Amino acid sequence: MLLAKYALLAAGLVALAWSAVLVILDLRRRDEQRRRHDLAPLDGRPADPLPPVRWRRARREAAVGVLFLLYGLSIVVVPSGRAGIRVSQLWGTRPGPLYPGVHMVKPLLEDVVLYDTRDHLWPAGAGTAAPDPLSVQSKEGLAVGLAIGVRYRLDPQRLAHIHSDLPPDVDGDLVPVVVASAFREVVPNYMVREVFATRREEVRQRAADIIAAKLGEDGIVVKDVMLRDVVLPTEYAKGLEALLARQQQAERMVFDVEIKQKEVRTAELEAEADRIRQVKAAEALGQVRVLQAKAEADAMQHTLPLKEKQIQQSRLEAEARKEATLKNAEAAAEAKVIDSKAEVQKLTLIAGADAHRVRVMGQAESERMKLESEVLKENPLLIQKIVAERLSDKMQIMMVPMDGRNFFASDVFRSAFTTDASAGADDAPSATRAAARRK
Repeated sequence: MLLAKYALLAAGLVALAWSAVLVILDLRRRDEQRRRHDLAPLDGRPADPLPPVRWRRARREAAVGVLFLLYGLSIVVVPSGRAGIRVSQLWGTRPGPLYPGVHMVKPLLEDVVLYDTRDHLWPAGAGTAAPDPLSVQSKEGLAVGLAIGVRYRLDPQRLAHIHSDLPPDVDGDLVPVVVASAFREVVPNYMVREVFATRREEVRQRAADIIAAKLGEDGIVVKDVMLRDVVLPTEYAKGLEALLARQQQAERMVFDVEIKQKEVRTAELEAEADRIRQVKAAEALGQVRVLQAKAEADAMQHTLPLKEKQIQQSRLEAEARKEATLKNAEAAAEAKVIDSKAEVQKLTLIAGADAHRVRVMGQAESERMKLESEVLKENPLLIQKIVAERLSDKMQIMMVPMDGRNFFASDVFRSAFTTDASAGADDAPSATRAAARRK
């Protein structure tokens, strides 16, 4: 809204300035043309009329500019934390506060005075530096310094009264006087000791009630009155310190006596407790011994049958071990007899098996020799082949039929085998070797 206000003011000023510029330009043109007519000869021709001044347009634009200015001046923006009061040039302060926001007032007739409605703290410099304490008289006539703080704010509903009837500087002209008068009215009813110690809160509360009542009548709402510190007179402070020291010494002595009495009482109680503890321990020891004796007697009654049973069990175990030993010896002897019989049978079976194997092998060998003789009779060349295979694995042997007609070595082999029939198998290896060499 502030932007609209400033835009209206700027537009009004621009319109007024433009209307003034139009009038000035028209008057300047008329003046220049009048000068030209005065200097140039007319030559019998009538003079040109002077250009008109655009008064109507200038008035219209000036009126528009004035309207813009009036609209802009009629807009008032009250910021947050403040409140305003309207002051008329004709009727003075107008009722009704203006709260934060946008408001319309009568331009040129009403002004808006803003007041801070947030909390105020008196003294103003209490947050940064320690202000001078307020000096008041106690009941004894001693000067006591009080460091006071008041938190208050202005009532927006009473701003018209505040603006009309109160001084402009409320913080500096009104609040300090009311606060000082209230405490100077209350403190003389109390002793110094009561002010700073026993009845301090009562003094503060009574003064706060008086301050709130007086300032509330003028539209100032008091939220809190703080009595931060009490400054005692020098001589009184020294005497009070000495008195406090004596009181502390007396209290210390009383406390020491109480401690001694408590120590004596503690020693008595400890001695009594020790005696009772020893008696209880003796009684407990006697009871323990009685219980141990009873337990041993009961244990003996149960132990004798148990011992007898253990002896009987040992006897039975010895007899059982004896019988087991005899049975084990008999079983071992029988096992040895059985082992010897089994060994004899095993040897008999092995001998029979060997004899049978020899017989079977002899028969098989004889049958094999018969078969080989028959095969050799039918095929005499097998002898040569067998001999040649046994002579060398690297020798090449060629088998040739005995009745080969077109083979050049057939006659040689035939003559070799027919020349000496008695040579037989003895000359076969030599003939095979000769045939291999010829090849």
